[in-house]
Amino acid sequence: MKKTRLAIAAVAAATLLGLTACGGGSTAEQASGAPASASSAEAAGFPKTVEHFRGSTEIPEQPLRIAALDPSYVDATLLLGAELVAYTEYRQGSNPFPEYLGDVSEQTDEAVNVGTIAEPDLEKILEAEPDLIITADVRQGAMYDQLSKIAPTVMSESTGPTWKENVVLLGESIGKKAEAEQAVADYEERAAAVGAAILEKDPETTYSLLRFVGEDTARLYSSNSFIGEIMADMGVPRPEGQPDTEEEIMVPLSTEQLLEADASLIMEATWNPGGSEGEASVAQRDRFRSNPLYSELTGEILEVDDNVFLSSVSIQGANEAVTQLAEHFGVDPLLEK
Repeated sequence: MKKTRLAIAAVAAATLLGLTACGGGSTAEQASGAPASASSAEAAGFPKTVEHFRGSTEIPEQPLRIAALDPSYVDATLLLGAELVAYTEYRQGSNPFPEYLGDVSEQTDEAVNVGTIAEPDLEKILEAEPDLIITADVRQGAMYDQLSKIAPTVMSESTGPTWKENVVLLGESIGKKAEAEQAVADYEERAAAVGAAILEKDPETTYSLLRFVGEDTARLYSSNSFIGEIMADMGVPRPEGQPDTEEEIMVPLSTEQLLEADASLIMEATWNPGGSEGEASVAQRDRFRSNPLYSELTGEILEVDDNVFLSSVSIQGANEAVTQLAEHFGVDPLLEK
């Protein structure tokens, strides 16, 4: 199988659209690092059909080698103990996997960067020999038919607003739905406990998150965002009457609207991937900070890690955000047992 795939890959640029799906994995054993609770009974659920945003996908046998073309699905793959073999570039630096994931070297020893989220390289994905491709329609929806010719492909509609459901979708696709649901439940229980401890110390606590990404306006993140759901899980509210939306993940704020971001805790994040994009974000942040209205904000301003509080969109990232907020407020982080 491997020799056949490599031979195809050599001419993939000319023939990719004509390829048929061919799985390279085996159901005989779990991938390295898989949780001990993974059972042969789960593997026996294959072949199965998974319903997702793009329709339905037949998965012939339990996938062990995963191509995750969105960062949230990278984290979900590692959370569920599967082997990551392909990922899209979304972080700068020598280590593409953030510190909050811990040591994931065994699960990523074959992982290859297959290009940017906007333009992943189909030939590289093919060469990685995935058993399953998972991503979001908002990322590569236009490539669904091409990806499906490489391996069974599952797509959620989006990432941020549905990040917990997406973990369960991946779990269902790889025969670990129960584990995925338990991971979500454990996180929610912990978030609620930490939030209750914070509110016990100060019942009037409210939050906002202001992000700078180099645009003309800053981003005030909404209830429908990743951080919005984390704070809802913690039970910590937004200020009453603050601009919000259920349709988008953020509300744009001009410098003249800065006071609308006020809360007892104002989290401030700056997207800084380096280069000109990072410089633009920092310049925007400095411009907002130099505005006279900035000094009129009454809340405590806390700089937070953009990679954790905004970009992670994962159970691991959410747990790290909860930990950092617990430490900031001086409450027991109630780490997982």
